Amino acid sequence: MLFYNNKIDEDKYVIATYFIKSRNADLATCAWNLAIGQSVGNPNVRNQWESEELFEQSSCVIVHDKKELQTLTQGEVKIGFPIINTDWQGDGVSHLLCQLMGGQMDIDTFDSCRLTHLVFPDAVKKYFLGPAHGITGMRDYTKRYNKPFSGAIVKPKTGMPAETLLNMVKELVDGGCDFIKEDEIMSNPSFCTLEERVPLIANWLNSQSKKVVYAVCINGDHDHILKRTKMVADMGGNAIHVNFWSGFGVYNAIRKMDTGLFLHFQKSGDKVITDKRHAFGIDWNVICQLAGMMGVDTIHAGMWGGYLSDDEDDLRDTINVLHDHNVVPALSCGMHPGLVQANIKQFGNDFIANVGGAIHGHPMGTLAGAKAMRQAIDKTHGIEYEQAIAKWGFVK
Repeated sequence: MLFYNNKIDEDKYVIATYFIKSRNADLATCAWNLAIGQSVGNPNVRNQWESEELFEQSSCVIVHDKKELQTLTQGEVKIGFPIINTDWQGDGVSHLLCQLMGGQMDIDTFDSCRLTHLVFPDAVKKYFLGPAHGITGMRDYTKRYNKPFSGAIVKPKTGMPAETLLNMVKELVDGGCDFIKEDEIMSNPSFCTLEERVPLIANWLNSQSKKVVYAVCINGDHDHILKRTKMVADMGGNAIHVNFWSGFGVYNAIRKMDTGLFLHFQKSGDKVITDKRHAFGIDWNVICQLAGMMGVDTIHAGMWGGYLSDDEDDLRDTINVLHDHNVVPALSCGMHPGLVQANIKQFGNDFIANVGGAIHGHPMGTLAGAKAMRQAIDKTHGIEYEQAIAKWGFVK
């Protein structure tokens, strides 16, 4: 068995790239600990049940020259994970992540270890459906072409009864929104249950000539999320919203249900895993790649110029990853009318300008706030836009 091999059969492995800093060893030792520890067993102890055939079949491979890694204490390391170790139909992304980011975090040779890139063979890709709609499907549904989508977030995050929420939705639709997202805090509270609000809002939206995507928050444990997905579809809804903390595998499970609903991935909480200041973690672009493979249609990608402002190049890379998978990036966390054209200049037209505070906090109210965003996108400036610029400013 060649544990170090620069010329592996790429059809038989998922190739993961890590950036590793060693605490007390060279990179060859770290790579060995990761490769063996995350496939066949203890990196330093062999036993009677191991065989050459077992290692050949199931051991990870270090895609490097060993001597080169022995001269380094930090840098990129590529590991090939045998696809035969995973039932891709049933184990899916959840089991893959267990392999990719597991026991190496408990081994003291690692000072830090970040997963930065994944390459999948076609034999694995075929098990993931990708978006049911994505960019092209959302444009066809809303009839919005060659410009960003105007998005709105329900605010306050929670606390409203269903009838009040419906009144807000009516103003957002009348103001020109293409996409409306319930906040991730909403889910299924007793004062505004899914059973009450979904048919109320869906029936009204379905009676309108203008098609708007309305993402219902269904956060919960997996069994409830799958039941809620079916319920939203059965009640006439067109989209659901699932937060990061509900688990990666649930997006894959929802997509396999093939309900026709738009699926939104909401990222709040991701920095526990993705923040680059952490010693151990997964880069956000890898999460976006997995989300696209699993079949989300829209995702909160990040923001430039708001109260959250990602590095411009990093955000562009993220948007490119999502576009490669036909996923619509939502730019949110401080988006307002005065930022729209600057973001178009930076990132093109294929994104949702997703807004909470700058719509509902408009001096003239929610309807005017939605109109101001529509005017900012369409470049048809009225009093609503002018008042928004007076309050939040304009970025060139």
